[in-house]
Amino acid sequence: MNDRPVAEMSFEEAMAALEGVVTQLERGEVPLEQSISLYERGAALKARCDALLKDAEEGGEDSRRRGACGGRRPGGGCELSERLAADQALIAGQLAAALADRARSRWCRRCAMRCGRQAAARVLVLESARMLGVGARALPAAAAVEALHAYSLVHDDLPCMDDDDLRRGQPTVHVKWDEAVAVLAGDALQTLAFEMLCDPVLGGAEVRVALVQALARASGAQGMVLGQALDIAAETAAAPLDLAEITALQAGKTGALIRFAAEAGAVIAGADRGPLRAYADALGLAFQIADDILDVTGDAATAGKRVGKDAGAGKATFVSLLGLAGARARAASLVEEAAAALAPYGAAAENLIAAARFSIARDS
Repeated sequence: MNDRPVAEMSFEEAMAALEGVVTQLERGEVPLEQSISLYERGAALKARCDALLKDAEEGGEDSRRRGACGGRRPGGGCELSERLAADQALIAGQLAAALADRARSRWCRRCAMRCGRQAAARVLVLESARMLGVGARALPAAAAVEALHAYSLVHDDLPCMDDDDLRRGQPTVHVKWDEAVAVLAGDALQTLAFEMLCDPVLGGAEVRVALVQALARASGAQGMVLGQALDIAAETAAAPLDLAEITALQAGKTGALIRFAAEAGAVIAGADRGPLRAYADALGLAFQIADDILDVTGDAATAGKRVGKDAGAGKATFVSLLGLAGARARAASLVEEAAAALAPYGAAAENLIAAARFSIARDS
């Protein structure tokens, strides 16, 4: 049990503690006096979650009105860590609400929180929408990306796929529970993503259909599934992949969802997707190069996952093909390409540019 005062808990801590309280009450095995105490603690935890969500919503509204957050950072844009925390609270709340009336919702939500929290994609949804003046309508799309991304990680970690046992510093879902739970949780999160894209908040029917179609293409046989299939095939190929092949693989496995996330704001706003597509294509490749660099230079405790795995398996990566210095230079060049693609938006694009620069400076 988390012994921190409720008033000091983060959204995720309060949500996890609340789930623990609900589980104990549902079992019906605690004495009446303890039940009353648990109920009071649960009420305090719910109030904490509600307050954090309200703060995050007000922060998003303020950001949208002013075009940027108050705190500036040297690379331009507002203080990224504050935005990430606020956005995470908003999206976690949206996912929790979407799962509230579903059977076994607790383990689905735990899987999402255990495997999600990948800043890049959700930041792109919300920031691109804010840049185009539709930030208030974009939250269901951001939560859909979070659910879809969590599903992909749950399934990618399975023994029949990448066979990973550590994710975000915690045991992967099939290790924590079992493979059947991992498969079903992933299935539930994937289908939930498309359900959330049907939310009328996003706009008219034509907007929602366009979003569903775009996410289906990004996550299916033209995108993530294709990339994973190419990755599996590469493990038994006669020769390691060359640079063009590894670029094509990662464009599906990583880049396709990043592209959807960046374009979602334009779809909701009815704006030209071109500049955001060019931004996302450069960013997606830079993001994957940064991942490959972390696999060589990072440590498991900070990265929250096993490192050195690709080299140990003899897989071709951007680092193995370009060298460490060459990979870093290529990632930096791609971030500049991404920034240049947003030139039509001027200062309104500062937050997206800051997110791109963060993507290659991160340590996890």
